[in-house]
Amino acid sequence: MTANELRKKFIDFFVGKGHKEIPSASLVPENDPTTLFISAGMHPLVPYLLGEPHPLGKRLCSVQKCLRTDDMDEVGDESHHTFFEMMGNWSLGDYWKEEAISWSFEFLTKHLGMDPKILSITCFAGDADAPKDEESANIWRKLGIPQERVYFLPKKDNWWGPTGKTGPCGPDTEMFFDTGRKSCSSNCRPGCHCGKYIEIWNDVFMQYEKRVKEWKSGRAGEKEEYEFVPLRQRNIDTGMGVERVGIFNGIYDNYQTDLFLPVIKRIEELSGKSYGEEANKRPMRIIADYLRAAVFLIGAGIVPGNKEREYVLRRFIRRASDQIMILKIEEQEMWQSAINVFSRIYTPLYDEVKDTQRIEKVIASELATYRRVVTRTATVSAKARIAKKISGAEAFKFYSTYGLSKDQLKEKGYIFSDEEFAEEMKKHQEISRIGAEKKFAGGLADHSEVVTKYHTATHLLHAALRKVLGEHVQQVGSNLTSERLRFDFTHPEKLTEAEIEQTEDLVNEMIEADLPVKMEIMSLEEAKKAGALAFFEQKYGEKVKVYTIGEFSKEVCGGPHVQYTGEIGEIEIFKEEAVGTGKRRIYARIK
Repeated sequence: MTANELRKKFIDFFVGKGHKEIPSASLVPENDPTTLFISAGMHPLVPYLLGEPHPLGKRLCSVQKCLRTDDMDEVGDESHHTFFEMMGNWSLGDYWKEEAISWSFEFLTKHLGMDPKILSITCFAGDADAPKDEESANIWRKLGIPQERVYFLPKKDNWWGPTGKTGPCGPDTEMFFDTGRKSCSSNCRPGCHCGKYIEIWNDVFMQYEKRVKEWKSGRAGEKEEYEFVPLRQRNIDTGMGVERVGIFNGIYDNYQTDLFLPVIKRIEELSGKSYGEEANKRPMRIIADYLRAAVFLIGAGIVPGNKEREYVLRRFIRRASDQIMILKIEEQEMWQSAINVFSRIYTPLYDEVKDTQRIEKVIASELATYRRVVTRTATVSAKARIAKKISGAEAFKFYSTYGLSKDQLKEKGYIFSDEEFAEEMKKHQEISRIGAEKKFAGGLADHSEVVTKYHTATHLLHAALRKVLGEHVQQVGSNLTSERLRFDFTHPEKLTEAEIEQTEDLVNEMIEADLPVKMEIMSLEEAKKAGALAFFEQKYGEKVKVYTIGEFSKEVCGGPHVQYTGEIGEIEIFKEEAVGTGKRRIYARIK
């Protein structure tokens, strides 16, 4: 079975169960500052999981592009990845556990040919937030999974979400494939990382919303306390990784599937080394995984830099470069080969990776920067210059300040403690986590009243900019928090003070007019004929929601929105800046 065959079987199966297929959203989340990337199939559906009606109904399925950085340091084994594709099916307040579990079992055993005797199941053990999931366990037993292969595990194993600090979440039941390998110990069970059990599917019963309950002050400063409250509707959210396709071919190494094998073979050719030798597997896997992730991030419009998404891309490129150096491969040829292979594999599905020349140009520029960093003479003490001995803290400073990785430093002959370096890395990650929690507070994921107001205000701002600057203005991104809105749009030059003032006045005029906000569901073609703006066509399904604000604005959008513009309150634009060639960014807030 190929990856394409697996995707098709999955979608066809759930379409046959009354689901509508939805396209993959961009890797960069829209209107959600709680996270840097789409990290799960459910992430673009957060408003609908919280109760917003979806234009295609209550049963959906998709293959969603995802990227996670929490597994970045695990890449190098046979199953961890940064970029991946997640197949999923959803019930938005429709069917529940009986159907979800039965269909998962049916698809695995009847359509993919998996022997039920090698399936093991885990369910939520229960805690103070939610009860033990005996209901799911009983359904599995009725399907023929014996008691001894049904395990109850705590929240860290069998609870999914939210994707940010707050949002929809719930207990899950997970399906594991027994590889037949020897148990690592008497406690070996599904969820153990020894390689005997491989997770292949996860059914989440998304029935809670995690909310901030209250703020408390203590010696460590202010901290939040959370509560889990029932959602307005019970949802099903499932996920199966396309990268697991090898399991159905008797292959447990994801890098030996058709998604990676052409690149692995090219690495072998360029390095003169064999993937079959254990010492070569880790660097070859890292190169393949990070190159694929870099191709998709650049395809999503990201360029390397020192902040947030841009820094993640920089790390992918530089870490892959380190492994290419270790295998003594000619770098440019490796990158060009990988870009062309991944473009060929994925372009039929994802149009954004077909521009190989642009991807090559971005990577070449970053590699040139990295080479300058690597050859720079680091400033160390006279003793260190002679003995090449540095502390773990100094080594980490070279890593964090100059981008010199552990491998690059060791290649240059520096000697330091890996344990001290790891400790500095841990401190850095904790500081980054605290900073991220402060930065990514709020957002559309919390579906709050103020964020809903800002969401509607972006429509007014978009329409106002088109009237003031011209119809060449197109939205290219937005980001909402509880404190402000950020709106990115096409325009070749800096706005004048007069243009900013005129735009702000026009938005507030429409707010003061208290215009009605109406929603209709129609096809994308009908929406365009009706005059609705739609600049993100690749993410729309066969039916879309069109929001009309009086006679002033008409856009295709998922929602949510206020009912009348007067609910928003007066808006002020407080910042305008460039965000790239031909693109501008406006920040605005409610006074």
